[in-house]
Amino acid sequence: MEVTARINVDSSTGRKLVREIQNNNNVAEIEYPLPEGMLNGTALSHDEVWDEIYDKLSEHYGVDVRKL
Repeated sequence: MEVTARINVDSSTGRKLVREIQNNNNVAEIEYPLPEGMLNGTALSHDEVWDEIYDKLSEHYGVDVRKL
């Protein structure tokens, strides 16, 4: 039988639980979710990341930061 658990690692207790699971890797396996920005299992290129940053900065400041 398998059990799926979601552990919040923002707290010290959550981090401790993950360490315990890692120490018992013969009976437990940890799967980490893909970070945001991963599309279909492929990472964004650095140009795509910078384009997103420029878009967010332009929206925030109300000017096209690419032209500064």
